[in-house]
Amino acid sequence: MIIVENLTKDFNKQTILKGINEQIEDGERLVIIGPSGSGKSTFLRCLNLLEKPTGGKIFVDDVDITAKGVDINAVRLKMGMVFQHFNLFPHKTVLGNLTLAPVQTGLMKKPEATEVAMELLKRVGLADKAKSYPVQLSGGQKQRVAIARSLAMRPRMMLFDEPTSALDPEMVGEVLDVMRDLATEGMTMVVVTHEMHFARDVGSRILFMCDGAIAEQGTPDQVFTNPKCERLQQFLTSISF
Repeated sequence: MIIVENLTKDFNKQTILKGINEQIEDGERLVIIGPSGSGKSTFLRCLNLLEKPTGGKIFVDDVDITAKGVDINAVRLKMGMVFQHFNLFPHKTVLGNLTLAPVQTGLMKKPEATEVAMELLKRVGLADKAKSYPVQLSGGQKQRVAIARSLAMRPRMMLFDEPTSALDPEMVGEVLDVMRDLATEGMTMVVVTHEMHFARDVGSRILFMCDGAIAEQGTPDQVFTNPKCERLQQFLTSISF
C-alpha cells in the first residue's frame, strides 16, 4: 500500500530522518515506538505530506506522492489522521464535525453523511453526544469523536500520531479500546505511541526508531521479548509496562 524509499527530512540544518526505507502492507497494524525526538511523528506525517520530505520518494498505491503535480488531497482521502490534539471545530456540534468533510468534498449528500455519522458515533459510544459541542466533552470523548470524524471519510488507512498523549490517564483506555476495535476489523493502521501494552497487543509489526532511523523492527514478540539492538534494550528497560 505504501512504499518509502530513502526518505530524508531536514529542519534548520538538522537531519530528522536519515534515509528511511520501509513498506507498509494493506491490513498491517504498524506501531512505531522510540524515544522522544527520534523522528517518529515526522515519519508518520511525511506519509501524507503533512511534512514535506527533503529527499526520497513515497508511493501510495504505486503513485509517487512526492512528484510534482500529484493531487495530494485525493491521496489524503484514503488516509484518516488522528493527532495528539483533537482539532475539532469548536463552533460545530459533534454531528456537525463528522458531516462537514464528507459533504464538502462531495463524498456524500447531507442525509447519508448524517446517517453514517450517527452509526460511527454509536460505534465509539457517543451517540448521545451528537448535539453537544466539543467544549462539553472530556478529552477522551473528544479523541473518540476525532477518530469517528476520520472514519466518516471511509479511509483505507488510519494514521495515529500519539493519540493518547494529551489525555488524562483515566481517559486513555477508552480511546485505545476504539483503536483495538478498528484493528480487529482489519483496518490498516500506522500508530505512533508510547502505550507499550497497546503496541504489544495490537501491533502486527513494531518499528523502533532512534536518531532518525529505524534501528530494529519485527513482530511484537521479537521486539519486546528478544530485542537485539542495544538502544532498544535500553529503551525497554527505561519504561514500565
